Order: sequence, then structure tokens, then C-alpha cells
Amino acid sequence: MPILIGIAIFFGLLSLIFLALGIAAARRKKLLGTAADVTVALLMLSLSALFGVIAVSTQGYRALVREETAAWVSTTPTGPQSFAARVRLPDGTERTYALAGDQFYIDAHILKWKPMANMLGLHTQYELDRISGRYMDLNDEQAKPRSVFGLGTDGGLDMFSLRQRFPLLRFLVDAEYGSASFIETRERGAFQVRVSTSGLLIRKTDSLTGGTDND
Repeated sequence: MPILIGIAIFFGLLSLIFLALGIAAARRKKLLGTAADVTVALLMLSLSALFGVIAVSTQGYRALVREETAAWVSTTPTGPQSFAARVRLPDGTERTYALAGDQFYIDAHILKWKPMANMLGLHTQYELDRISGRYMDLNDEQAKPRSVFGLGTDGGLDMFSLRQRFPLLRFLVDAEYGSASFIETRERGAFQVRVSTSGLLIRKTDSLTGGTDND
């Protein structure tokens, strides 16, 4: 996110300026001034690191300002309780997954930011997490083969997990939660996965990129 990277760079430059002032004060043997400048430099450096971590850990998340399409999915039966799911994301990425079950199940991470973060350009964001097959019968779900694939990015930092590990981030993140939806896929079909601030929903469509049956 360019605005967050810019803020991180800004605080980083401020930390260098105050560090330079601290070094100059130390050469003049002004201990109080040195301590003050170094303290401010460390604070600026901490803020730079914070915004840098937020920028990196939200890579892969998409801004959400209204209900929008998170993915298009087309399914083709390949056998009893098995099917291929072709998933196309808004960025054009397209993959096909071999799933076992009677339904396809998809979930996502959703981040809702507080007004302070909104002022910095952060609004509700989401990232699809996984797609899997799901059996309608509980006994099948417990005994038959399972299939699950990741849809998210493979970055080392993720704001969803960082918020859960570090309560300090609660002053920026208002809520973080998972949302999931599933739909039956006994026949060949095309579906639209929609996301809003309240979560995921799946609608059947006429084609992989077509309108919904309800439109």
C-alpha cells in the first residue's frame, strides 16, 4: 500500500534526522539533548517499523468498500462425490483444484479497521484463504477423503495472524474474523463468490464471468 510505505519512509527519515541531531549533541557533550534526540529517533524508528509491517502484512488483501466479487468458480463433476473447481480471481489468476465431496466450501480473512486507520487510507480488507470439498452427510465428512487448498498469498507476514498474536494492534484493527460459505455442486455449474463487510456468500451464475441468476 503506497500510502503506508510513504508514512514508513517519512518516519524513517525523521528517525535519521533526530539520530544525527543526537550525535551532534553528543559531540558538543550535551547529554540531555543527546538523550532527548535519541529517544525521539527511536520513537520515529518504531513508528516507521510499525507502518512498514502493516504495509507488508496486508499485501494480498483487497480493499472492500461495498459488496464485490471475490472470485468466480466453475465446477465439473469428475466422479461420485468428486469434482474439479476452476477458480478465477479478480486479478486474472486462474487455477483448477480437484475436490472431494458434494459441495465446495470457501473461506476468507476479513480485517475491519478503526477510524484512525481509515484516516491513513486503510478500509475494510479481505483475502480469500482456502477452498475445499465438503460432504453433505456428516458420516462421509468424518470418514471419506478430504481436500483443501490455499488461496491466499504465501507471504511471511500476515496482518490477520499478527493481530491475534499482538494485542497492541487493537488500536488500529477494529475487528478481524473469518467468514465462509458453501454450495452444492452435484452438477456442472458456475458460481460467483461475493464478499461484503458482513462476510462471504455464493451465487449461481450463467457463466464463469456472467451475471447472477438473481440479477
